[in-house]
Amino acid sequence: MQAITISAPGGPEALVWTAAPDPTPGPGEVLVRVAATAVNRADLLQRKGFYPPPPGSSEIVGLECSGTVVEAAPDVTGWSIGDEVCALLAGGGYAELVAVPAAQLMPVPSGVDLVSAAALPEVACTVWSNVVQTARLGVGETLLVHGGAGGIGTHAIQVGKALGATVAVTAGSAERLTRCAELGADITLDYRSTAFEDEVAADVILDNMGAKYLSRNIAALKRGGRLVVIGMQGGTKAEFDIGAVLAKNAMVTATSLRYRPIAEKGAICAAVAEHVWPLIASGAVRPVVHEVLPLPRAADAHRMLEAGGVFGKLVLAAEG
Repeated sequence: MQAITISAPGGPEALVWTAAPDPTPGPGEVLVRVAATAVNRADLLQRKGFYPPPPGSSEIVGLECSGTVVEAAPDVTGWSIGDEVCALLAGGGYAELVAVPAAQLMPVPSGVDLVSAAALPEVACTVWSNVVQTARLGVGETLLVHGGAGGIGTHAIQVGKALGATVAVTAGSAERLTRCAELGADITLDYRSTAFEDEVAADVILDNMGAKYLSRNIAALKRGGRLVVIGMQGGTKAEFDIGAVLAKNAMVTATSLRYRPIAEKGAICAAVAEHVWPLIASGAVRPVVHEVLPLPRAADAHRMLEAGGVFGKLVLAAEG
């Protein structure tokens, strides 16, 4: 097969389109011919040498894909050769073929084409596991989403609205905030000029910044609020006032998706297929795709994401 490999940790030029060994499905796995994958900020970290895959996982970059089942291990049930699927991956998406634990497969949602479906697994599983399963967002509550114009942010806006929440977002330009509002955001805040903690009292905060926003996020929480940190774009180390957390009876937690056991990721995928896919079928939620590029142009996609200006997800379509 052909795949994107990393010649050495570094810039986008380290991504090379080259021949690679075909993967073979192990017990409990299926082999998927990739139609498309999508770019995540974690991919950029892996390219730079900072975010290695879990032990035993593919060294090839790529945390999600869509495609067609072409082979299944003898112990796999529920999936057949020819099924169109999308999948959450620990790695391996930037390739023509990928072996996937069957538990991490999901059907392509009704009304979504196979290429666009590649933009869904990582954001859908991240948002559902954090906003709903961990933070227990309820009807009538306020959800604050940082990075509202990104892949996770654009999905979280839609899911939050579909679940009956008031959704507030931060983003870095009037244009991006307008587009967030078009997706359903009720409150839009320019992080360059607005102190969000003075403008929003949130029940749930989904945070991709980490250290930079920690104290400010705590200040923005209501009593009983829940802060879930899923990224470190603003650094890894910060001090905060524990007394402020105690006074609000608040929860501060941090989660990752990639390193969870297969059983946990499988349970999240099953919940997404059960609860989120009907929202997509109804039109309440849709994939937000900024642009589709050919998979061999993965380096260009990385440059685009690093430069800023991407709204939603960048998708890489396999050739042929």
